[in-house]
Amino acid sequence: MTTPASTKVLVVDDEPQILRALRINLSVRGYEVITAATGAAALRAAAEKHPDVVVLDLGLPDMDGIDVLAGLRGWSTSPVIVLSARTDSADKVEALDAGADDYVTKPFGMDELLARLRAAVRRGATATDGIDPIVETSSFTVDLSAKKVVKHGDDVHLTPTEWGVLEMLVRNQGKLVGRRELLREVWGPSYATETHYLRVYLAQLRRKLEEDPSHPKHLLTEAGMGYRFCV
Repeated sequence: MTTPASTKVLVVDDEPQILRALRINLSVRGYEVITAATGAAALRAAAEKHPDVVVLDLGLPDMDGIDVLAGLRGWSTSPVIVLSARTDSADKVEALDAGADDYVTKPFGMDELLARLRAAVRRGATATDGIDPIVETSSFTVDLSAKKVVKHGDDVHLTPTEWGVLEMLVRNQGKLVGRRELLREVWGPSYATETHYLRVYLAQLRRKLEEDPSHPKHLLTEAGMGYRFCV
């Protein structure tokens, strides 16, 4: 089966022999191959090159592959195939729940991996493009890949929950995000009616990010319905 030369594959693994084997096997089949040996390098490469599919090892030297996956899923819809020596079903469930599209255990057969890669590329071709990982407003900048917010040149410290709320709104830029949807996404299904949580956290985010928290320009409330992020 032929593959368009324009299909970009980001391979993330800290084992040089695996990187080399995949680069050779994919290149000869017409893929454009980008490689990274660390999580930080993978996130940089993904933001700069916008790969069509990612092959990701979980055991990286600088960060867990699950954290890399979370960084990618903040802005990218590209399929991710996890390649890991971890065979426990709990690890597989965690990776799939974090947004992986497929899970291949090491050692792996090259033919099987290539077949799964072709399937992932087909699925990815029907998905919508991811949004840009850097979202700028007149007051602050959100880096979805690095999970970082900068205001007037300074990093803004957000709690994990504050980040979860902000990320959900930014990923749906311009769209109304319902209160129940936001609660389920950030807190979990059992919190779908706890709307007071949202009032508290939106107030905290506005204090940290808006120029005038009492008259927000970016983190807007749609009375009785939900919230909207506008640049």
